[in-house]
Amino acid sequence: MPDARVSPRERLVLTAIIEMYIATGEPVASQAVARFLSDREGLSSATIRNVMATLGEAGLLEQPHTSAGRVPTAAAFRYYVEQITQPGHMATGVQASGMGAVQPNASSFGPSSLSEAYREQIEESFSGVASTNDYLERTSHVLALLSSGLGVALASSTAGQVLEHIHFSRLSTSRVLAVLVTQAGAVQDRVLALDRELNQIELETAARYLNENFRGWPIERIRAEVARRVELDREAYHQMLTSVEELCRKGALAGGDTGPAIFVDGMANLIGAEVDRERLRQMLLALEAKQRLVELLTAYVDGRQQEVRVVVGLGQSGLDEASQAMQDLVLIGAPARLHGANLGTVAVIAPTRIQYQEMIQAVRYIAKLSERLLEVPAD
Repeated sequence: MPDARVSPRERLVLTAIIEMYIATGEPVASQAVARFLSDREGLSSATIRNVMATLGEAGLLEQPHTSAGRVPTAAAFRYYVEQITQPGHMATGVQASGMGAVQPNASSFGPSSLSEAYREQIEESFSGVASTNDYLERTSHVLALLSSGLGVALASSTAGQVLEHIHFSRLSTSRVLAVLVTQAGAVQDRVLALDRELNQIELETAARYLNENFRGWPIERIRAEVARRVELDREAYHQMLTSVEELCRKGALAGGDTGPAIFVDGMANLIGAEVDRERLRQMLLALEAKQRLVELLTAYVDGRQQEVRVVVGLGQSGLDEASQAMQDLVLIGAPARLHGANLGTVAVIAPTRIQYQEMIQAVRYIAKLSERLLEVPAD
């Protein structure tokens, strides 16, 4: 529902209903909304009932049972996320008896908007982390604890791989064999189909440049650094760097074919939150295969961007029939980066009545921790 079609009064009532539903998990009645907004002039139970009816017709509220109150739809949660992520937004900030305080949203969702206690909890949880795999594995565990949902961390295809040596051999016109050796001892080879022909001297020069300048570097970081150097040093090293860029672009530093590592924690949280046994079974079918999680994260979180992505209603992804059971789930994810290169994706998958503001902030903060925890001095 476009913002222009939601009046200020409707927005106020809808936000109150969503925040009350997040806090209690129960359908919200007009009388409860009236008490929740008791300091707002002119909002009687009758007025609120009319507003709720309008919101229902717009597809933002639904009524589980005839005599029950209303619950937000996936469209309502999407609208809510759009509102709370706008600069300068403030939540209703009203404290309801038995439900705790609704925390006001800061003007942005940077790390500084996390409470000191929350930051200390996260920092302590990552104590001792020094490698990419440690960071990603710890992330899935921490996010599962913070969200009471599923914590997921997906490594990029080359995360954790460090260059030991690379060699190029010319096979035929525009076809080159690249043999990549990592410091972990893995040997990967692939045939590259180039857009232009490179002779053996050019290939040897490119390999020497990579080996002398980037031995001991994470492979993902090498690709980003080569692209940066091409722009800075194109005039001085035009021919050689152009050859290196072509080889990298065609996959000389691509990962192996085993697929990226993925770390998952907190499946029991979703089991505890789901009461419909059939929907639970379908949901677990949709989530238990890690390849489906890889597809979800790849589809929704762009590693080239730096912002948190919030996707409400994962069942609309259309990946398969089982994913329809995930229509009441939300994904909050962000790319983790190191020196401008994509390290992987960190995310939470949880029921839609998650504490959005806290989890958006937490996911962003943890994603940015990768730069500090895994800092590698430039050569």
